[in-house]
Amino acid sequence: MHAATSTRAQEARISALLAEIDKLQRELGEHEDAEKIAKHHIQLLHRYNEAKDATQILIGRLATLRGTTVRQIHEDLDLNGDD
Repeated sequence: MHAATSTRAQEARISALLAEIDKLQRELGEHEDAEKIAKHHIQLLHRYNEAKDATQILIGRLATLRGTTVRQIHEDLDLNGDD
């Protein structure tokens, strides 16, 4: 911590952070591993991104075959920016 912060303020901040950690662990579940859960979510995000990238490649090829734009293919397939 910054040298200008008093020891008492540092201890209070540490206590508050430890209490927050305890609260979050209770919400997560006492025997759940947050790192394991985060790692699993990251793996799922990678899979999602790979599928989305592959889909965009296919949409690009379809646009080329049809002689139109990727935007038009998105509109034709009723895809929006959130997909």
